[in-house]
Amino acid sequence: MRVIYKLSIIALLLANVACKKSSPAGPTPTDPETETPDTSSNGIPNNAGDGVTFINNGTSAIFNLYAPGKVSVSVIGDFNNWTTTTMKRSTDGTRWWAQVDNLDANTEYAYQYLINGNLRVADPYTEKILDPDNDKYIPASVYPNLKAYPAGKTTSIVSVMQANQPSYTWKVSSFTRPAKKDLVVYELLVRDFVKDHSYKTIIDTLDYISRLGVNAIELMPVAEFEGNESWGYNDSFFFAPDKYYGTKNDLKALVDACHQRGIAVIMDIVLNHAFGSSPMVRMYFDQNTGKPSSLSPWFNVDAKHPFNVGYDFNHESPATRYFSKNVMRHWLKEYKIDGYRFDLSKGFTQSNNPNDVNAWSAYDASRIAIWKDYNNFIKTVDPNVYVILEHFAAAQEEKELAAEGMMLWNNLAHGFQEANMGWINTSDLSQLMFAAHTFTIADGLVSYAESHDEERVMFKNITYGNQDGYNARLLNNGLKRGAMTAAFLMASPGPKMIWQFGELGYDVSIDQNGRTGNKPILWNYQDVPERKALYNAYAKYIKMKLKNPVFGANTATYTLTGAVKNMALSGSGVDVQVVGNYDVTAKTATLAFTKTGTWYDYVTGSTLNVTSTSMSLTLQPGEYHIYSSAQLQ
Repeated sequence: MRVIYKLSIIALLLANVACKKSSPAGPTPTDPETETPDTSSNGIPNNAGDGVTFINNGTSAIFNLYAPGKVSVSVIGDFNNWTTTTMKRSTDGTRWWAQVDNLDANTEYAYQYLINGNLRVADPYTEKILDPDNDKYIPASVYPNLKAYPAGKTTSIVSVMQANQPSYTWKVSSFTRPAKKDLVVYELLVRDFVKDHSYKTIIDTLDYISRLGVNAIELMPVAEFEGNESWGYNDSFFFAPDKYYGTKNDLKALVDACHQRGIAVIMDIVLNHAFGSSPMVRMYFDQNTGKPSSLSPWFNVDAKHPFNVGYDFNHESPATRYFSKNVMRHWLKEYKIDGYRFDLSKGFTQSNNPNDVNAWSAYDASRIAIWKDYNNFIKTVDPNVYVILEHFAAAQEEKELAAEGMMLWNNLAHGFQEANMGWINTSDLSQLMFAAHTFTIADGLVSYAESHDEERVMFKNITYGNQDGYNARLLNNGLKRGAMTAAFLMASPGPKMIWQFGELGYDVSIDQNGRTGNKPILWNYQDVPERKALYNAYAKYIKMKLKNPVFGANTATYTLTGAVKNMALSGSGVDVQVVGNYDVTAKTATLAFTKTGTWYDYVTGSTLNVTSTSMSLTLQPGEYHIYSSAQLQ
């Protein structure tokens, strides 16, 4: 999550689509742990879930809105010609409900809630919205037959509901996920990966991704966000897939197609904040201050941390916990995704540090408790789901979260950038190793040289590389150094991640067209032999990581400072030495081999006759090797 561009927050748009429900609402907002409350004691039919529940074969719908403290609530929509159907207040005053009959189960209906006679909001539980300002820019090729906005009948974003929605038949009913230690994740933004920004076309690229060898893709946020041109962190509707990328069944087909290829799907999910078109923000918003009201069940009036954008969720509120858990359950069940990467997980705190990053990052026992609760809940839905946190907090806090089975983003971008450029003094890669974090196993760190949030390694190479020896700015030299980075990244134990097109040396700055603006989609990079060689190197070292158990071992020694970097690994009857020279001049290094005799170089395919366990090697700039005591697969 970072600064968002091209937002519609000023308009405070709102929309929501009611989802088809067949089960009770789940825990009440005052008791987030209760799974099936008896809502009939509150005057609400006990089969009424949050949002819309269809009954009578889809010819009737029960609307159920959590809106404590409101004076009146009505439901308006296509089914009553946008006049008001008065909703009843629950006996505890927290919920409003109504039943609407005589529906056509095969028809899409737009609707909203009218609160206190003047505020029109969509349903927070909607799975589809209609946006009068942005839907016009969604081509029919991406989202065919999109329902027209009810112009002239209402204003602001509206919800859509339909009892008999087009079904999707899953081809893969049971998917075995890669072990955490073997995860190689490919992070991608649909908008900047394929020209038509559609799930359908992403499916056509899966052969390319499969050949690379990655076993998971991580989709940047796909829940409805404000506008169309976005990274997706300006979220407002947490149950609805964004129509700019396609239909909900297109998203299901993408997940299914990935599973057919043995690729897991991880969803980047944003529950740290919401933006102004969120119905939950608008229902309790103080127009005079431009902030959430103190009466909001979900949001802090003022953000509790310095990296906030939008409006800050209060994750110690039972209402927020209840809502967040329903969101977490939804995507796992409805779309069969395999895990979450939680954006800005460090922001899930009520410790008030709005201006001090160091204080915010310090050990926070209350934040740990929040995350343990969420992690435990997710495991009740699916015990094998990946839970990945963008945390960057105190080492002890991350260690405790990892001990609970969560994984932490491990940002090595700066170190790898500096190393690739040949600036040795600032090229420390020690944090690549789990031992440097005092973790006992490597599974808890998802390490990467690039993500969506950092300047591109190859852009920095060709712009700022060291020219004091051989020229690190030359594209061919930079790409070869990128292959060395791939070798170190994949050879180190634990889960890994690469950013889209990093395997081809993408060298367009993150700031071109604005940080979150559209970037050129350069599939023609595959036609450049030097770039294709980098792709082949990534594929080779990913295969090496996955085929040879030694690279999943929890035993490693390393020297990852200085010009010549080195890792020694042992396990499964083989010893490995990874060594590379990131300087721009030749360097001599002494390696501690475990035995004499023939060692095999996975990089070149040649052999090395080791005559002494302490052996000196001279490496040219950018030269690297992966030596093993037995041949690797």
